[in-house]
Amino acid sequence: MTPTQRRRMLLVVLVVAAAAIALVLVSAALQRNIAYLYTPSEVQAGKVAADARFRLGGMVSKDSFKRDSGALLARFEVTDGDAQLPVTYDKILPDLFREGQAVVATGRMVDGVFVAEDVLAKHDETYMPKELADKMGMAHEKHQVPSAPQTTEAP
Repeated sequence: MTPTQRRRMLLVVLVVAAAAIALVLVSAALQRNIAYLYTPSEVQAGKVAADARFRLGGMVSKDSFKRDSGALLARFEVTDGDAQLPVTYDKILPDLFREGQAVVATGRMVDGVFVAEDVLAKHDETYMPKELADKMGMAHEKHQVPSAPQTTEAP
């Protein structure tokens, strides 16, 4: 091998090694930031690792919202129709948050209670994300604007 070929080979090996290291670093960063969506039934069935960060999706149960006066800590339950899971959240809730509404909360399980870091609520209580609707076994309906009634003019 000539010195020029050795330099080229070394350059190729260094580029491949740098690409492999970059790929490993990107994969590790993405893996840490992934938060899978689970329903209360799946959480209670043990499908979530004890220390995992994940998204909890469902509907806020009726008459479950509680907040002490003068405090930010909110307690409510999320249901998927089969199971309920208690949730705590110590930040300001979205303006659109209310009972009977679909929510997606990101956080971790601590002593049987889901401690939320973020809570998202949708503006329309009839809308539910397709991923959540599929997990809850509900039909995902597409909302269509009704067409205007057609009129025929008399000659």
